[in-house]
Amino acid sequence: MPRFRVFETDEFLRKRAKLPPADASFIQHKTDAYVYPQLREDPFYGPNTRKLPGYAPNAWRYRIGKVRLFYAFDTEERVVYVLSVDLRRDAYR
Repeated sequence: MPRFRVFETDEFLRKRAKLPPADASFIQHKTDAYVYPQLREDPFYGPNTRKLPGYAPNAWRYRIGKVRLFYAFDTEERVVYVLSVDLRRDAYR
């Protein structure tokens, strides 16, 4: 049984829909096959996971090729909130 549930926010869904179709398809495949299973088990650690400094509440990013997926989690509720997704060149502006 997974330790966390994954919740996609409206902002994440809007931003994913605005990505070029090839990127959106790539993101959908990677999130279903790799990202969400890893976040369900352990959102704190992974080879493509990093805590973002200076954000309150704490925010994390998951690197998926040239795309960055941003998330936060609630350890009491055991929920990972997928907040946003951006191409690397736009993500940190």
